[in-house]
Amino acid sequence: MVNLIWSDIKMPVDSDEAQLPHHLAARMKISAESLMNWRIVKRSVDARKKPDIFFVYTVEFTLDIPLKQIRKARSLFPQLREKFPVKGYCLPNKPDRRLITRPVVIGTGPAGYFAALALAEKGYRPLVLERGDKVENRVRKVQHFWETGELDTESNVQFGEGGAGTFSDGKLTTRIDDVRVRKVLEKFVEFGAGPEILYVAKPHIGTDTLKKVVSNMRNRIECLGGEVLFRTKVTGFQIKQGTLEALEINCREMIPAETAILAVGHSAREVYHFLKNLGVVLEPKPFAIGLRVEHSQEIVNTVQYGVPYHPKLGPADYQLTYKDEITGRGAYSFCMCPGGLVIASSSEDGGVVTNGMSYFARDSGFSNSAIVVAVRTDDFPSNDPLAGMEFQRIWEKKSYLAGGQNYHVPAQTVQDFLDRKVTRDFGLIPTYLPGYTPVELHTILPPEIGEVLERALQSFDQKIKGFAGKEAALTGIESRTSAPVRILRDETGQSVNLRGLFPAGEGAGYAGGITSSAVDGLKAAEKLMMQYAPVE
Repeated sequence: MVNLIWSDIKMPVDSDEAQLPHHLAARMKISAESLMNWRIVKRSVDARKKPDIFFVYTVEFTLDIPLKQIRKARSLFPQLREKFPVKGYCLPNKPDRRLITRPVVIGTGPAGYFAALALAEKGYRPLVLERGDKVENRVRKVQHFWETGELDTESNVQFGEGGAGTFSDGKLTTRIDDVRVRKVLEKFVEFGAGPEILYVAKPHIGTDTLKKVVSNMRNRIECLGGEVLFRTKVTGFQIKQGTLEALEINCREMIPAETAILAVGHSAREVYHFLKNLGVVLEPKPFAIGLRVEHSQEIVNTVQYGVPYHPKLGPADYQLTYKDEITGRGAYSFCMCPGGLVIASSSEDGGVVTNGMSYFARDSGFSNSAIVVAVRTDDFPSNDPLAGMEFQRIWEKKSYLAGGQNYHVPAQTVQDFLDRKVTRDFGLIPTYLPGYTPVELHTILPPEIGEVLERALQSFDQKIKGFAGKEAALTGIESRTSAPVRILRDETGQSVNLRGLFPAGEGAGYAGGITSSAVDGLKAAEKLMMQYAPVE
């Protein structure tokens, strides 16, 4: 029995996927019955000859034929290759040094929950601390904010069970090449995501499914002996001779802790402040800011697929990049949400922040994406390690003031943004709640960012006709694209000058997106387990 992989099987999008083994067998001139244990490894879309659109498959299967015959087939078909076992990762034997207190995980985003799950599965019974609410209560708080503009600064789109990704499109694409990626995807399926995320080229879960997934993860962690506490905000550390001793909770209680995985998100600004005050080594990190653009989904579908809608393809996405010749800055689409909504994502009083979100069905009828421009550390107002964070805050406050000081978002059509005039008539009403205010959006952007955005939008209009038209709406500001700070760590996974602290995930400056954050959380747990055995 030989394990094989065949790549580049192209079938019309309307074909029956169940015919894949017959299609492959016909190409190999063998019977379909001889193809055993077959499964789809990857499925992508080829729309280069629209409206003739194809799915392109990579499949895995086994054949019970002589190896000599397999080698002959491989010489005839370059798409065929033998599959060799992929070496997984495993932890070394538990070290001699034993923990006195159980490990703490700070944050319940993908980095935090995957770290906690890995620890729980190995008997470490982690204590997980989350400043916001469990997902069921968090959803109600967020919905209340969207309806009324009344913000809970501890439980919102940024803070609470599941992290910021809970209110997103739930994209699982990543550029990292790590054996743990497959493990992360399999865990998502185990906890409620659809099995298609294991093979589609651009997997996503959707905010509705993610809420169920994170709840199921919490239940598993607790069943394995872990404990998850909500409305439990870490407000400081107690340190002795460069080593973590305890965590201050809600400014009043101390919890003994010799190890802590710090898996807060990129909006946990109070954490960055107390780390700096304690002398933990931080460095400023570049990121990007800009606006969020919205279109009718039909416009995007027609350009990308040649038809306004196709039931097997679902809503189309896009990925756009632009290099500005004048400034050298890059601009690009970010966090594209097909069939989604633009959402209010503030976490601080007096600041407006936008983001995008989609349900699994992606059926809103609108598409949105951030269009952002690279911000360099020399753009920041000082050399302070938190200067990037303050840079974000400046423009979020400007947006809040311009929108009317009620969390309404400043808005403008793309055409009026290019003409630098306030919009009087929106062809597409922004989906953002609690509401919008017509504003000339250059006033809420650094001048050099606004100018690059103008040129980028005109460039994108050449690729997607109508991208820069008056039927396209802009809102802003999109400022939380990634962490503005990195918490430096060494080869042991710990802070370079605070033993026992394991910075992980997007908030620590080492990941970007759900999957890479989850992988980094797994790595942090592995590093901890390599050095400490669990409490007896």
